[in-house]
Amino acid sequence: MSALGELYSIYSICSFAAGIAGNLFAFVLFVSPIPTFRRIIRSKSTEQFSGLPYIYALLNCLICLWYGTPIVSPGIILVFTVNSIGAVFQLVYITIFIVHAEGSKKLKMLGLVLGVFAVFAAIVAISLYLFEPPSRQTFVGYLSVFSLISMFASPLFIINLVIKTKSVEYMPFYLSLATFLMSLSFFAYGMFKNDPFISVPNGIGGVLGVIQLVLYYRYSNSGEEPRAPLLESYA
Repeated sequence: MSALGELYSIYSICSFAAGIAGNLFAFVLFVSPIPTFRRIIRSKSTEQFSGLPYIYALLNCLICLWYGTPIVSPGIILVFTVNSIGAVFQLVYITIFIVHAEGSKKLKMLGLVLGVFAVFAAIVAISLYLFEPPSRQTFVGYLSVFSLISMFASPLFIINLVIKTKSVEYMPFYLSLATFLMSLSFFAYGMFKNDPFISVPNGIGGVLGVIQLVLYYRYSNSGEEPRAPLLESYA
């Protein structure tokens, strides 16, 4: 094997390893809401929990899995796999939420789910019928970047809360660590694939992950008294 071929082989292995690592860390994030839904099933009520995060997560996974399909972006199948798994998890969580939600909340969630699939269907149709490669990848790529940055922006609320309360009660360490490692892995994967639509939003997610970990280190031993659980209802 030539030196160039050997270098390409090492490059491919590193790229694949980064993508696999991203899939594994993402799986940790996907299973993290399980305790919440065990509580919902036991109590047969959604209580004051919000269903909106799972709606947003479903839309994000659908957009990103479409970006990862060979018909849009050849060669990044690990983006497709991780978001396919994520979409299944979000659908399961949303189904459980709808089953145990009360009347008006149930109808609102059903409407939102239908809205997500309508938006996704429109994105698929527009990208297939109005764009040809590589413009198709660019169109869906910008949508995926917007979706990912919106998702990564959500920790800003928690970061602000930690600074205000000087408590990490609402920012679990392992969840913050998994978010950071997932973002770092997919940032590397995007760099290896020379794909800014993957590397840029995950680079932003990595920076936010570092901030969360620094804040956790800063305030984990602050000695603040425990507070009531932060449960907000939006849906």
